[in-house]
Amino acid sequence: MVAPLARYGQPVERQQEAQPRAAHEPAAHPAQPTSGQADDGAAEPAATNPEAHHISVVNDRTPVSVVMPVLNEALHLKAAVAAVLAQDWPAGLEVVLAVGPSRDGTEDVAAQLAATDPRVVVVANPSGSTPDALNAAIAATSHPVVVRVDAHSELPAGYIATAVATLARTGADNVGGIMWPEGRNDFERAVAVAMTSPVGVGAASYHTGGAEGPCESVYLGSFRKSALQRVGGYDPRFTRAQDWEMNHRIIDSGGLVWFTPEMRVIYRPRPTLRALASQYFQYGQWRRVVMRQHSGTILRPSAARYLAPPALVLGLGCSVVAGVLRLSGAVGDAGVLPRVVDLLIAVPAVYAVAVVTASAVIGRRLNARSLLWLPVIIATMHTAWGCGFIRGARLRSER
Repeated sequence: MVAPLARYGQPVERQQEAQPRAAHEPAAHPAQPTSGQADDGAAEPAATNPEAHHISVVNDRTPVSVVMPVLNEALHLKAAVAAVLAQDWPAGLEVVLAVGPSRDGTEDVAAQLAATDPRVVVVANPSGSTPDALNAAIAATSHPVVVRVDAHSELPAGYIATAVATLARTGADNVGGIMWPEGRNDFERAVAVAMTSPVGVGAASYHTGGAEGPCESVYLGSFRKSALQRVGGYDPRFTRAQDWEMNHRIIDSGGLVWFTPEMRVIYRPRPTLRALASQYFQYGQWRRVVMRQHSGTILRPSAARYLAPPALVLGLGCSVVAGVLRLSGAVGDAGVLPRVVDLLIAVPAVYAVAVVTASAVIGRRLNARSLLWLPVIIATMHTAWGCGFIRGARLRSER
């Protein structure tokens, strides 16, 4: 019997999650990063000894619960649930839908799905918040492996089998793969290229791929439920970035988060430049909150890619100030200051050349219209993230 999920901030006692270990099950997290494996520059798990925490048994006879936060997804929900139920997993499968107050009849669609298939369970999420939805769904699950799926995504065949096999093979607490964007028009195809290139998003493996190994976070995630219980679930204060934040706590508790390129979920990019800017602004805002709440993350090598966009925005801002000073005649021609001012003035031009050049390289397979969009998209992603990081956000409890 799997213990219920504790409320965030009140994790269950560790002995509560202990289960007998199968002979083939690793006693601790044996998989350590080898040369070239760690995609995020992540440090090794905080603890890898058998006393760090107990590892629940996972094998090909382990039933699986799929959790899905749902809000205003009437158009996509049936397809998303159908893709889950079509997974070849004879050990047992359930889908728990945490449905928020929607405006498009999503509740009716969810109720219909539950009425037609006993494997579908619906729970209410009155707040409509993603972390609240995830916690409510996890609390309603019956099985020791929990797979997160979004209502606007569709799992590829074999996804759950790969997830369970990877959990069993690595001893990890959370495994995941690539967030693979596929565009349906010229703009979205350019966004997809930017999102899968280090030029656009840095070297996070769940965006760009790479060798499997320990990492800081993965897309969506497939968990041992015991790990979710150990850390108390998702922090409901994080309306965004709740996956980053919880994966940090899993690692800090001695757990292992593992990336494998064999798990790939199709993602649909934002359809407009404005929507893309809003998305990346929020990414930047909430990454700063994660760093504020967990100061140790700023010491990880991967922090450089999160700090680069705000540094760029500050550099562009200083360039504007420097240009005004130069044009107003407030800066003379003698001394070091004029040289510094001239270097700052050159920042936008240097950045523009770098972005255009990089776009030509990574976008060589795009058509002409998509290629024209690409530098604009990359610059938007960088500056929106940077502005969001500088602006920051307030946790729900601080509002």
